[in-house]
Amino acid sequence: MTAEHNPHSSTPPLSGIRIVEFAGIGPAPFAGMMLADMGAEVVRIDRPIPPAQAAGHSKTDFLARGRRSICLDLKAPGSSAVARALIKTADGLIEGFRPGVMERLELGPDICLAENPALVYGRMTGWGQTGPLAQAPGHDINYIALTGALGAIGAAGGPPVVPLNLLGDFGGGGMVLAFGMVAALLKAGRTGCGDIIDAAIYDGTMTLMAYIHGLRAADRWTDTRGSNRLDGAAPWYSVYECADGKWVAIGAIEPKFWAVLIEALGLTTEEMGGQSDRAAWPVMRAKLSAVFASKPRRHWVTRLKGLETCFAPVLDLAEASDHPHAIARQSFAGDGPDQPMPTPRFAHARTPLPQAPPTPGSGAFDILADAGFDAGEIEELIATGAVQHPLPAT
Repeated sequence: MTAEHNPHSSTPPLSGIRIVEFAGIGPAPFAGMMLADMGAEVVRIDRPIPPAQAAGHSKTDFLARGRRSICLDLKAPGSSAVARALIKTADGLIEGFRPGVMERLELGPDICLAENPALVYGRMTGWGQTGPLAQAPGHDINYIALTGALGAIGAAGGPPVVPLNLLGDFGGGGMVLAFGMVAALLKAGRTGCGDIIDAAIYDGTMTLMAYIHGLRAADRWTDTRGSNRLDGAAPWYSVYECADGKWVAIGAIEPKFWAVLIEALGLTTEEMGGQSDRAAWPVMRAKLSAVFASKPRRHWVTRLKGLETCFAPVLDLAEASDHPHAIARQSFAGDGPDQPMPTPRFAHARTPLPQAPPTPGSGAFDILADAGFDAGEIEELIATGAVQHPLPAT
């Protein structure tokens, strides 16, 4: 059947998948966002919050987009039973607590998989479910520090440079968890058997460093920061300041791109020296620095446009959303504040921008009704405090 005649070809890839997400910060919500972006139905279990705080909930919490929300007081009698009722009909679960917390809430994987054997139970932590640091507190910067990744980033003689929280929280954490969830969901679909995913930011960041470890094993990488081909030491893979204080990025690794670049800049191979000659690197960098510093960034954008030099201006966040390539690719949502669109893209599946982040608790009645609770049971759960009375969505 061709895509043109397939009535399901335009539906999101994960349409029909139901996920229960226990609200948290950073990597677990990012994984939930990725699954919701791909069409999964994600029910978010939020903690009870003061009514005024719920009413003023920000719609710019983009990591929470595409969800329905119910507020459960998981320490109140009956709340764990409500959560288990939601989990019993779910395909997957995401939680980001320290090891042992879900077990103490009587929501651990043993209990949940006994009631739903096909459940994919995703656990997101910094250090992992086991090991001497499993119970230690931490954040992205701590996890990537222990992997060696943080220590490898920065200029020679300078301190390590913190790469926002992209490397640990979102790359090594949330994205790895989302990948693990989809892999286990595929397995569950084939076998009917669920699984428990131990996704750790520490482990995921290690995996992201596989290429660097390969270079190191081949004696093509040193442990001295700022001394390698891909860490800014090479003058043909670095950034340069322009006359207006703005920056450009050069990635001319291949000799053919390097040759085009130096010619476009009015330089010659003879004065620059051999590209792979490390002894010539200081001279190369000095000449490139002087050339780029002689004109504003806009000059170099115009001068190098269309040439195969592996050149790009270093944009700030506002400039990035206004760049012609971002506009052509529709990389940001068209309405409201700048918000990245779902990725990746598919030839025969739609991945539109999900609905705005929900007001915490706003979906309680519908979520409970879908789980089989009648009106009287819902009112009783609200009266006992197990479920926070939902506020109208704003």
